[in-house]
Amino acid sequence: MAEIILHHYDTSPFSEKVRVMLGVKGLSWRSVIQPVIMPKPELVPLTGGYRRIPVLQIGADVYCDTQVILAEIEARHKKPAVIRGADWAVNLWADRLFFQATVAVVFGEIGDAVPAEFIADREKLSGRAFDIAVMKAAAAPMKAQWRAQAGWIERGLASNDFLGGSTPSLADIAAYMNVWWLGRAAPDTASTLLGGLTKTLGWRERMKALGHGRRSEMTGAEALQAAAAETPAKLPPADLADLSGLAPGAAVTVRADDYGRDAIEGRLVALNAERITIAREDRELGVTHVHFPRVGYLLAAA
Repeated sequence: MAEIILHHYDTSPFSEKVRVMLGVKGLSWRSVIQPVIMPKPELVPLTGGYRRIPVLQIGADVYCDTQVILAEIEARHKKPAVIRGADWAVNLWADRLFFQATVAVVFGEIGDAVPAEFIADREKLSGRAFDIAVMKAAAAPMKAQWRAQAGWIERGLASNDFLGGSTPSLADIAAYMNVWWLGRAAPDTASTLLGGLTKTLGWRERMKALGHGRRSEMTGAEALQAAAAETPAKLPPADLADLSGLAPGAAVTVRADDYGRDAIEGRLVALNAERITIAREDRELGVTHVHFPRVGYLLAAA
């Protein structure tokens, strides 16, 4: 089996979700550190223009967005089981509602130290102003929102060590992302907002202790070589009753519905309720398959 290659950077909150998943599974993986801002010359050839972090690569298969990344890891490495019950719904809450509260609190605290280049990059990514003054003004009410949502974690831990029960689940990994990021970026604020949430504080330590699996470094050039040396894996099953009206072989575009809406072009090769897979051809890499989750992404004819 081809190596698991994670394109990430160490301060990325969404990358932390994947790193913890790899830790729960006890997996070995290769770490490719990508730039925090554009350009990303050793990532874009793999994804066709998708620039958000993290990206998972296994041979000539490229997985964009943590939703499809975590699903693929679970499918390839079934034990211990991590995804169960309503975990995907919890994941969407953590990725959007809880994350937006965390963004406001973090940048309300550290905004004055954010480089101008980072602000300009995130404005291009989101398509709207990255206004530190607005974030600082929003920080106080959003702290209350953040603590209220942390309170949901506290209640979820009333009778178990993890939200998923006696062992960690995707719900734990998704919620932990926000607690981890706030604690790393603004530790004093995290201490205040978690004050009195004793079960959550203990859970945070248990989540940290899960580790990140067995990491070894790899260059971006080596990752590109790995893609060129492989052919895509067997396709996921297709949903013949899909409502899109698009069939395999169609020229399509895929784009996120929230931010980073760059259209990724390719040839549709598989489509079902969970995943969109497109084929791309590159002079240097050959054929790669790029996978996106269905929820949160828009598929259209090119």
